[in-house]
Amino acid sequence: MNIFEALRTYYGYSTFRPNQQEIIEHVMQGKDTLVLMPTGGGKSICYQIPALTMPGTAIVISPLISLMKDQVETLRANGIEAEALNSGNDPAVDTIIRRKCISGSMKLLYISPEKLMSEIDYLLSHIQISLFAIDEAHCISQWGHDFRPEYTQLGILREKFPQVPIMALTATADKITRGDILKQLNITGAQEFISSFDRPNLSLSVKRGYKAAEKMHFIFNFIKARPMEAGIIYCLSRKNTEKVASDLQKKGINAAPYHAGMSTYERNQTQERFKNDQLAVVCATIAFGMGIDKSNVRWVIHYNMPKSIESFYQEIGRAGRDGAPADTILFYSLADIVQLTEFARQSGQQDVNMDKLRRMQEYAESSVCRRRILLNYFSEQTDHDCGNCDVCENPPQRFDGTRYVQMALSAAKRAAEAVRISTIIEIVKGIRSPYVVRHGYDQLKTFGVGKDITTNDWQDYLLQMLQMGFIEIAYNDGNKVKVTNIGEDVLYGRKSAQLCVIDHSVKEERKKPRLKLEIPTITIPGLPPTTGIEDMKLFEALRSLRLTCANEEGFPPYIVFSDKVLHSLATIKPTTIEQFGNISGIGEHKKEKYGNRFVALIQKYV
Repeated sequence: MNIFEALRTYYGYSTFRPNQQEIIEHVMQGKDTLVLMPTGGGKSICYQIPALTMPGTAIVISPLISLMKDQVETLRANGIEAEALNSGNDPAVDTIIRRKCISGSMKLLYISPEKLMSEIDYLLSHIQISLFAIDEAHCISQWGHDFRPEYTQLGILREKFPQVPIMALTATADKITRGDILKQLNITGAQEFISSFDRPNLSLSVKRGYKAAEKMHFIFNFIKARPMEAGIIYCLSRKNTEKVASDLQKKGINAAPYHAGMSTYERNQTQERFKNDQLAVVCATIAFGMGIDKSNVRWVIHYNMPKSIESFYQEIGRAGRDGAPADTILFYSLADIVQLTEFARQSGQQDVNMDKLRRMQEYAESSVCRRRILLNYFSEQTDHDCGNCDVCENPPQRFDGTRYVQMALSAAKRAAEAVRISTIIEIVKGIRSPYVVRHGYDQLKTFGVGKDITTNDWQDYLLQMLQMGFIEIAYNDGNKVKVTNIGEDVLYGRKSAQLCVIDHSVKEERKKPRLKLEIPTITIPGLPPTTGIEDMKLFEALRSLRLTCANEEGFPPYIVFSDKVLHSLATIKPTTIEQFGNISGIGEHKKEKYGNRFVALIQKYV
């Protein structure tokens, strides 16, 4: 079987995505590779197709048991022989797996870094290895956003198996991290394949300055407008995950928290329920999501701003992995910036982490196409706006805010640049708090000059001033506000300042039309030309049948078929097994396994 036959037979695709064929051919020539491809971009096919078409067993190194389990289930559902060796296995199961590897019948073996090191002189030395695939390769680099010490021993693979090609794969790695991955793995001569980071199916939106109650009001309406759709809410703290989940539960939404403070059993239960569509919403810390390939997550909300664009991009990438439209929302506030800055300062890599945080702030505060900013961060430029982010849809209005900026900067200067943001607001608002009175700030000429502006609006304007560089916060000196040189230019009338108009409309979300899902054009003998109109009642019926099949087999529903496949079926409406098998994403194994049941259902609707 050649690589094109394998793609069609096992995965149901007629063509490779960009870079996939080149990567596969490169590794099949015995050469090392570094693959940088966004979440949902098709990384796994890059090593699975060579594994299926080359002699021997491919060894896939993966950091999480749950991730291995997910990958193995998906491969088996496609009719591919795969297993996982990890600490969660029964010894008898491990014995069977080893025998399969030695006999040569096992095409893919997933293994943790720790287990790999214990097997390197035993099982691995007695089997034919086709290739090593190191998934989540950024974990090996100290510059990566999810560094794992157990990955650092993987450099021994090149020494022990000099003839076996090594493929390192990651979804998020900047130039420094990529160089370090190659160095740590001793494959500095490896060819790098960097795919486009554009995920046009993801809508991008940022919400600034919302209070906790306003966030929950928005989130509730957002979820209410999307019944039956699965989503993830990422929070900075464990406490927030529990509170957000509890508040949603009180509103009748099927939600649960997920964080490191929970027991392993509780976390596994939450993850399994979410995978199997028994749980609609997970409120989680950043620990969640890496261990699953759930393709039908339809939205991701960041309750707080992430610490870096790498983290943000990986987390939003968990939405819409099937290529169907999905929504992403980012909330951020001044409090997030202060807290994340403190985390960065306490880290072992203060300068690097502070720079990453600044880039994340720039994204959140941007008044230009957000997708262009993301792509530019990963060294990919585009000459047009995306049309699928909030900036493209509603460009911000601006006004001459020089007077407001001068009020705030004057308050900071007259208080000897020794106060925080909150005190500046009290001064300009004319609030005689105990702190203000005790330090005599109520006697300043600036006291009360901005009393007609609400506290919320002052917080927003000061955040804009921070983003535009008029002020900076001395995080190493009690978070005191300092006026910068360009801030002084505005304060003393040498320059003017533009501020964004604050949106005072009701802060709730109505479901907007998503970008139309592109259904591949195919020619099927005997099938009338596709109208391109999806039957949503048929889609829901197909989703129900998918759930029934999944429950019968103990698989998550998205492993049976992705949402995108169901959308295609509900649009094209194939009424024979042959037509059914020509749908993109349906391989031979799934055609034989599920074809009769799905075709019978479609026939009722046609």
